[in-house]
Amino acid sequence: MCRDNSSDEELIVVAFRGTEPFDAVAWCTDIDFSWYHLPDVGKVHGGFMKALGLQKHKGWPKEIKQQKGRVYAYYAIRERLRHLLRENEKAKFIVTGHSLGGALAVLFPTVLAIHEEEWMLERLEGVYTFGQPRVGDEKLGEFFMGRLGGRYFRFVYNNDMVPRLPYDDSTLLFKHFGTCVYYDVIYKGKIVSEEPNKNYFSLLTVVPKYWNATVELMRSFVIGYVRGPAYKEGWTMKLFRLVGLVIPGLPPHSPHDYVNSTRLGPLKISKSD
Repeated sequence: MCRDNSSDEELIVVAFRGTEPFDAVAWCTDIDFSWYHLPDVGKVHGGFMKALGLQKHKGWPKEIKQQKGRVYAYYAIRERLRHLLRENEKAKFIVTGHSLGGALAVLFPTVLAIHEEEWMLERLEGVYTFGQPRVGDEKLGEFFMGRLGGRYFRFVYNNDMVPRLPYDDSTLLFKHFGTCVYYDVIYKGKIVSEEPNKNYFSLLTVVPKYWNATVELMRSFVIGYVRGPAYKEGWTMKLFRLVGLVIPGLPPHSPHDYVNSTRLGPLKISKSD
């Protein structure tokens, strides 16, 4: 959590971290596709609920007693945020995150709504996620959009596989919602209702995915000269791009391309389907 208090209208940023490469617990969270049912709200990815602070056998009580040596993310962040918002009546906040952090960024205000923290939600400027996986079913989307509406934007770069998981199909029933800001391989952005190839594993898109991976690898050698030294990619990133020739959707999930997209990418505002 960070603050910009350069003016009376202070902005507080609540940022959730994504999955670290060698964090086994976080990876288990990501692949836990079990449903957790929230009455009158919808079904939610069970692993993400647990990561946010779901209480075993209790669900989401409005208040808990924090245990020594154990921190539950939702309750700890909410308490700190309450304090900061009460300090400055003009303060607003945004919620953001990448990957797993993006999923938690969506679910944090969802639980605030369940707990009827209306005064906090009124001061929420927006939710911005990057490379966020699907977090729940269609009913959850209706609940969320009914309370936050046009304040939720999810950014998707090119062939990033994570926003296309878990599957949106008749078996898993996961659904995206909100405004999708999609950037292609040349960092050109547009607002769409759903990212192309929504479930990633499709025979129809095999050739385009490998072509894009090839373009990304070649770009890594020249972008520092074309766009300036701030965009130069090191050898670690170049090797990661090489992995993309085998698994095309993996390197695009890096925060690197999301930073480049928002800095370099022109955005077409008119919505397309």
